[in-house]
Amino acid sequence: MLQVKNLSFAYSTNQVLKGLSFEVNRGKTLAVIGESGSGKSTLLKLIYGEFDIKKGEVWWDNKQILGPAFNLVVGYDFMKFVAQEFDLMPYTSVEDNIGKFLSRFYPEEKEKRTNELLKVVELESFAKKKVKNLSGGQKQRVALARALAKEPEILLLDEPFSHIDNFKKQSLRRSIYEYLKINQISCVVATHDKNDVLGFADEMIVLHKKEVVIKDSPERIYNDPKLPLVASFFGEFSVIEGQIYYAHQLKIVQRSEHKAVVKQSYFNGNTWLVQAIYNSEYIFLEHEFEIQPKSEFYFKVMK
Repeated sequence: MLQVKNLSFAYSTNQVLKGLSFEVNRGKTLAVIGESGSGKSTLLKLIYGEFDIKKGEVWWDNKQILGPAFNLVVGYDFMKFVAQEFDLMPYTSVEDNIGKFLSRFYPEEKEKRTNELLKVVELESFAKKKVKNLSGGQKQRVALARALAKEPEILLLDEPFSHIDNFKKQSLRRSIYEYLKINQISCVVATHDKNDVLGFADEMIVLHKKEVVIKDSPERIYNDPKLPLVASFFGEFSVIEGQIYYAHQLKIVQRSEHKAVVKQSYFNGNTWLVQAIYNSEYIFLEHEFEIQPKSEFYFKVMK
């Protein structure tokens, strides 16, 4: 189990995190969300032992995580961290990068393990290719596979799919998170993309103004976002009479007490996203077809 206890951190006089406490059980995934600059990456680096902790504690089971003042080499064997900057060997092959930390004394086992991870990150056809010739997204997938190679007990991921194009993202997410569940690997993932975690995380914390302001399951946070900041993570929203509503919760009707004027309509795939003005504020709702600017309409709230 990962335990973060009353953790605070500052860069010089600039405090970044204040009084964070949470736990992650073995085999569970915790998502960390928040605005840019909210301390998501710093939190992962503290958990990894990259910085010294002046206030608070981080534990994995009965092992306290300590920083460079106590460890000559940053990090622990039971923990792997995939940051936004990839630490790969550019002039060697994909398979050599993945197998770097696997024992050469058991070549058959090493080959089997490398092939398994190539499949997990969907890079089987790139096994012999040098890393320097890969795209950014492919390098990110190599970094993920390499982190999993030595079967860590806990994995820290910082924007793990940010470089990967949409053609691969969905299947890759499913493959990675399925692997973590099957192998009971705990995971803390920091992201700005709801699709990275919404269907995969067991719990989610929201960082805001240096603190954890919400900790709950993704489903409950989605259904009751409490703050506009949180709602914005999941999609377009409106605040009406102090209440937060997602675009799909507003429906155009023949007549109601709510009347708005269209500013613009945006094609959104199955629907159109309509931006409108209501009580001098912008609102957003989904509709079956485009509505022309300056058109008036009535709407109601659907719960």
